[in-house]
Amino acid sequence: MLAAIAEDVRGCSRCELFRTATNGVPGEGSADARIMFIGEGPGWHEDRQGQPFVGSSGKFLTELIGLAGLNRDDVFITNIVKHRPPGNRDPLPDEIAACSVFLDRQIETIDPEVIVTLGRFSMHRYFPGERISRIHGQPQRIGSRLVVPMYHPAAALHNGSLKGTIEEDFRKLPRFLAEQEAEREKRRQDEEQPQQGTLF
Repeated sequence: MLAAIAEDVRGCSRCELFRTATNGVPGEGSADARIMFIGEGPGWHEDRQGQPFVGSSGKFLTELIGLAGLNRDDVFITNIVKHRPPGNRDPLPDEIAACSVFLDRQIETIDPEVIVTLGRFSMHRYFPGERISRIHGQPQRIGSRLVVPMYHPAAALHNGSLKGTIEEDFRKLPRFLAEQEAEREKRRQDEEQPQQGTLF
């Protein structure tokens, strides 16, 4: 299923971004990932290689995933838009809307327990009107999963004072996963609880 989505992304012409991009960047990682990371859009290196987060911010993301006790192979990494915006500009609302169909399909297919948004554009998908400086690292339950807004790894490359904050947020991820595991087990037990019949 993920392979079919990736194929559709590579052939996509739903917005104008495909005209200036070299490659579509569907995303990569485990189809059984418990955590999905959603960035903003491919950069120069990602556009050339067709893979997400392979530049300098990608190297930092790999380190951050390690701080959470995980490997890149354990998670799924993608972006809010799948083609590189020209000059690495911010993605436009119509581009985000055009690409949302692919992201929706990826989330439905993987069904992660935790979604981590990286940067303000993916954050706005779940927390419109919020400021990342106010809510970063604070999980919110949306449906059956936790959504955790975090700074984009590139923010630390532009502003070194944020590096410690970002690392601290990532270190919380094992706790969030454990909370999800406990919540899932509680739901399972509630569903298995026999319904008590009434005597009268």
